[in-house]
Amino acid sequence: MRKNRKTAFAVYALALALVFTACGSSGGSTSEDVTGTAASTAGTEAATGDTEAGTEEKTTEATGSTTEQGGMLPEVVIPEMKMEGHEVPESEAFSFVKDLSIGVSLGNTFDAYNDTNLKNEMDAETVWCGIKTSEQMIKDFHAAGFETIRIPVSWHNHIVDDDCTISAEWMDRVNTVVDWAINDGMYVILNIHHDNHEEAKGFYPDRAHQAQSEKYIRRIWEQLSERYKDYDEKLIFEAMNEPRLVGHKYEWWFPSGDADVAESVQCINELNQLFVNTVRASGGKNATRYLMCPGYDASADGALHADYKLPEEPADYTGTVSHILVSVHAYTPYSFALDLSGTSEFSLENTSGTSEIDGFMSRLYQKFIVNGTPVVIGEFGAVDKDKNLQARVDFAAYYVAKARSYGMTALWWDNNAFTGNGESLGLYYRRGGYFIYEDIVKALMLNAR
Repeated sequence: MRKNRKTAFAVYALALALVFTACGSSGGSTSEDVTGTAASTAGTEAATGDTEAGTEEKTTEATGSTTEQGGMLPEVVIPEMKMEGHEVPESEAFSFVKDLSIGVSLGNTFDAYNDTNLKNEMDAETVWCGIKTSEQMIKDFHAAGFETIRIPVSWHNHIVDDDCTISAEWMDRVNTVVDWAINDGMYVILNIHHDNHEEAKGFYPDRAHQAQSEKYIRRIWEQLSERYKDYDEKLIFEAMNEPRLVGHKYEWWFPSGDADVAESVQCINELNQLFVNTVRASGGKNATRYLMCPGYDASADGALHADYKLPEEPADYTGTVSHILVSVHAYTPYSFALDLSGTSEFSLENTSGTSEIDGFMSRLYQKFIVNGTPVVIGEFGAVDKDKNLQARVDFAAYYVAKARSYGMTALWWDNNAFTGNGESLGLYYRRGGYFIYEDIVKALMLNAR
C-alpha cells in the first residue's frame, strides 16, 4: 500500500491506496467465518498480498498474551511515559483538542468502495471489514477509553445524480452510526474519504479538475452541513482525507519545488477554504463547529509545506477564536509503523525510532501550536510484524505521550485486520466483540491522560 512512500511521514491509505489494506480491495470482497473464529479476505494486491481480516480466539493477560496461532508472546510491560510538557496556548480550541483525549478511526468500513462488484450499495460497509457495524462495537470502543471516533466515509459510490446528491439510504446508515457514538458521549469526526481518485469523479487537486473538485466538495458539504446543523460541538467535520495527486510519481512524497505538487498544494488550500465557507454558511451550530483541514496527502510534510495555508474564518464568523484545526496523518517511523518490509523493532531506549516521532511533532508544534492553531493526528498506528507486541506497546505509549505533551490528540487506525501479509492494524476484533491487543489499548490509555 505504501510502496511508493519514501519519507518517514507516511500516511495511511486513501482511495486506491487503501485497496492494498488487509481487509479488502476495490475488486475483491471480504467475509468472516460465521463462528467468529476466523475471517478471510478475498481481495489481493500484488505488492502486499492479502490478509485475513479476523482471527481465532485469543486471550490477553496482565503478564503475557496468547496469539491467535496458540503461541505465547513475551511478557508485556505497559510503559507510562513521563514527557516534559511543552507550553501550549490557553484557549477554548486547545481545551477542546485536549478533551478529544485519545481516538480511533473506524477503518475499512464506510470508507470502503467497490465500483463494479457490489449488487447493493449498502454492501459497501462490509466489503472490506467483513461485518456490519453495531452499536455495541461503538460502546466497546468508548468503554475501553477511546473518547473520539473518526468515521471515514466514501461518498462517490453513493451519488444518485449529476448534482452529487447522496443516496438517502447511505446517508441514513452513516447517520445511525454517528448517532450511536454521539449518544454514548463520544466525539465524532466525519469526513470525505476515498473520493480523491480520478475515476471517482469526486475531487482531484489539480487545475485540470478544479471545477469538478469545487462542485464535489461544495455539494457534499452542503448536504452534510444541512443534515447535522443542529448537532453540538462533539461532531467535527474533516474536509478531505489525504488530498493528493493519485497516481503521480509524487503521490506520497515530494521534493521541494516540484511544479505539479506546488499547484496541488494551492488547489488544496482553495478546497479547504471552500469547505470552511460552505459549512459556516449553513448556519446553526455549523457556524462555529470545529473543522479539520489537511495539507498535501495529510502528511506532516504536507502541513509543513511552505505554501500550505490554513483556511480563514469568514468575515461574519461569530466565534471568539478560530475553530479550524490542522489535520495530519503520521505512521512514523515509517519503517516500523507501516513498511511491511521494514523493521519490527521499536525500543524506548533506541532514539533511531523515537527521534523521528520527536522531529515531526516538534516541527508541527513550532509552526502551528505556538502560533495558536491546534493539531489533530487523525491516523497513526503500527502494523503487527511477527507478533512484535512489546515493540508496538512501546511505540503506542511513546507516540501518544509525546503527542499529548505537545497538546495534540491522536487516533489509531483500526481496520479490523489481524493476520496475513497486509496491514494488520486492528485492535478490536469486531466479529468476536473484544480487543485482541488489550496491551496496546492499555498503553494508549495510560499515556493519553
